[in-house]
Amino acid sequence: MNTSNLKNIQEGSLDAGGICRLIARTQKKDGEIPWHTGGKTDPWDHVEAAMGLAIGGYYEQARNAFEWLRRIQRPDGSWYASYIDGVPEDRTLDANLTAYVAVGVFHHYLITGDLSFLEEMWRTVDAAIDFALRLQAPGGEIHWAISPEGRTDPMALLTGSCSVYMSLKCARIIARHLDREKPVWGEAMLRLEEALRFKPHLFNITKSRFSMDWFYPVLTGILTGESARQRIQRYWKKFIVNGQGVKCVSDEPWVTLAETAELVLALSAMGDRRLAQTVFGWILDKQFGDHTFWCGYTHPDMVVWPEEKITWTNAVVLMAADALYDLTPAGRIFNHEFWSGKLTSGAL
Repeated sequence: MNTSNLKNIQEGSLDAGGICRLIARTQKKDGEIPWHTGGKTDPWDHVEAAMGLAIGGYYEQARNAFEWLRRIQRPDGSWYASYIDGVPEDRTLDANLTAYVAVGVFHHYLITGDLSFLEEMWRTVDAAIDFALRLQAPGGEIHWAISPEGRTDPMALLTGSCSVYMSLKCARIIARHLDREKPVWGEAMLRLEEALRFKPHLFNITKSRFSMDWFYPVLTGILTGESARQRIQRYWKKFIVNGQGVKCVSDEPWVTLAETAELVLALSAMGDRRLAQTVFGWILDKQFGDHTFWCGYTHPDMVVWPEEKITWTNAVVLMAADALYDLTPAGRIFNHEFWSGKLTSGAL
């Protein structure tokens, strides 16, 4: 980690080491990273926590997290939606939760430059992406999951499909690095992009109450430039509590640090670092006594809820700091300029 750049953050307001120690303490010996001690583990947030570990230089623990995923991956390439102590809790097979491993693997490679790690994780990423794409509908959208009873749920989620799009970008770059190009992934990605940009009727509109549906098209690079700026401006007042952060759901008084940090990532990705730094500053005092961050709180009464110290929330705060202050080479992973032309030119 480029610790000298942490000086750009108000002194004492972000303890990257403390965040990583929280995640490492919560991580089980086999590599599994629950939400909190005694809590459940889901594949998406497990990957997010591993990304936080890598930013802080906890490479061994991060690799152990990916190794856990590799070991428990199902034959069809998926993971169950959640586990407790390695035992499946929710046997839903979620496309987005499965595909996100590609983002984590590429993120780890950006930090370490370890090509052998990409080789070791290739079959895992390959199988996970292929599973997610088996749930792609003719219109390009991604059916969100297969039920525990084995039925495909035809509902498509905007946030989830955007996240699968980001996973596809990372998977295609990994494949290129390993000389294992998969043209079918590029074709699927173009169909998904067209659906996300031009076919909003394909996605579940009831989720528009959730702030992630607002900024995920920007975070993942579906919308860039003026289109991104217009989307952020259009719904700003719907989700923002000025000086505090982002409401998880527009009609509920709950400000969440993960959504706020992800908005910071989206603003930084589209090039508005000034506004991103402003929003990031709103949450820097939302900490427990050990300098780890709250999950969320009600507004205006400022009741911290839940009280647990959440691993992935703390990881994404660290990811936001990385994007703003260049702590590692992975701070650019969502940056729109970073991705410009890469999937056509082969540059990296």
